[in-house]
Amino acid sequence: MIEYNISPKNFISLDGNKIASFVSEADSNVDQDTVDSFGKEWTTFSTFSDEDIRIAGDQYFDIVTDKMIGPASMVLDIGCGTGRWAKYLASRVKFIEAIDPSSAVLSASKLTAGNKNIRITQSGVDVIPFPDESFDFVFSLGVMHHLPDTQDAIQKAANKLKKGGHFLIYLYYSLDNRSLFFRMLFLPVHLLRMIVHRLPHGLKVIVCDILAVILYVPVISLAKLIRFLFPSKLWYKKMPLAYYCDKSFQIIRNDSLDRLGTPLEKRYSRKEIEMMLRKAGFTEVIFSENEPYWHAVARK
Repeated sequence: MIEYNISPKNFISLDGNKIASFVSEADSNVDQDTVDSFGKEWTTFSTFSDEDIRIAGDQYFDIVTDKMIGPASMVLDIGCGTGRWAKYLASRVKFIEAIDPSSAVLSASKLTAGNKNIRITQSGVDVIPFPDESFDFVFSLGVMHHLPDTQDAIQKAANKLKKGGHFLIYLYYSLDNRSLFFRMLFLPVHLLRMIVHRLPHGLKVIVCDILAVILYVPVISLAKLIRFLFPSKLWYKKMPLAYYCDKSFQIIRNDSLDRLGTPLEKRYSRKEIEMMLRKAGFTEVIFSENEPYWHAVARK
């Protein structure tokens, strides 16, 4: 592992282990309501089956080649949540430092307890407690669109990456590759989110579970039916929520809460994401043509 280059503010004790914390009130690139929301979310959804992790991990890391990571790679996971992506990647690399500013580090510590090459640290992007150019590979999946300044977060990630290293990022897309009808469907969902995210956490979970049943499941079931009726076609992929056709109900419930219950959310087009990456000094930007949109890998 890589040694911290600053001293922790304090430590969080869990099952005899200590998680170093570098979070402070001085951190500027953070929306505290969103951090608190995710801390509660990852406490509610703290475990995932190996199959759920494998299926989703294969989709997020589909553009990451063996030339980008390998047995000697030192990796940084920014915004680790429950630690499921670190757990997914652990067998392919030497070591993963998984950081998150929320209380989700407790869930991550439990989920990755069997992986000796993963360390969990409580930290946000403002103070990543390692020297610049420390890591061979950095990734941040579904995190930086929840920050006040996404560009600054991407730059902070770039700073910690060695020259020649790669950065994998997933940001919510602005539906820029979808039809007008598809984009129109998003408006009522956005308005619904503006109501749901203000609810107390317990009530929010209940409401999002109900919405998973009455909104997500019927639409996903229709996509599955189209896939069954026309197996040689890819028409079902044009359906909203078709991404969840192979996902468990646990994942659907989790994503319902994630998408509808989060206070701060931003969305970006493919062009905007590439511009932010290049502004941070990245080259050779490669976007996956597969869902989830958009995830891309770039070289420093």
